[in-house]
Amino acid sequence: MSLEASERLIELIRANAGIANHAGGEDDVSIDAAERALGVAFPPSYRRLIEEFGTWDIAGEEFLGVYRTPAYGNELLGSVKATLDLRRDHGLPAELIVVMFDGMGGAIVLDSSKADRFGEYPVFVWSHVGEPVEKLGEDFGSYALGLCERAVRQW
Repeated sequence: MSLEASERLIELIRANAGIANHAGGEDDVSIDAAERALGVAFPPSYRRLIEEFGTWDIAGEEFLGVYRTPAYGNELLGSVKATLDLRRDHGLPAELIVVMFDGMGGAIVLDSSKADRFGEYPVFVWSHVGEPVEKLGEDFGSYALGLCERAVRQW
């Protein structure tokens, strides 16, 4: 179901090109390097969107994804950099992966310690103090699709 939601989100982004942006996507080598850097695998729904877009936004909802830029060379940016920075500077637990920022000082994270039978992780808000404080969704694909569908309707 979560992978299906990611496929629907890909369609939504493509159908709303005027209010969406994305990079060109990442290959397995880059995604594997990102997972090694974090010490945790991406859930299938998040991995699928990174394969397709690398990083993306739609109707004001910005996802970190994984990407590189010429200015930073081979450094993996987006989710990798944000997660490693928050681990180093604010004690983000190692099982969490940052996928967005909430605009209020918190991070939207995936909790890899709570994988379901499909390898999907629940979505939480983490606010730089201890454990995640609020569960936002059961899996990334469904959470991201719902968030983006609302944002497009409100745009």
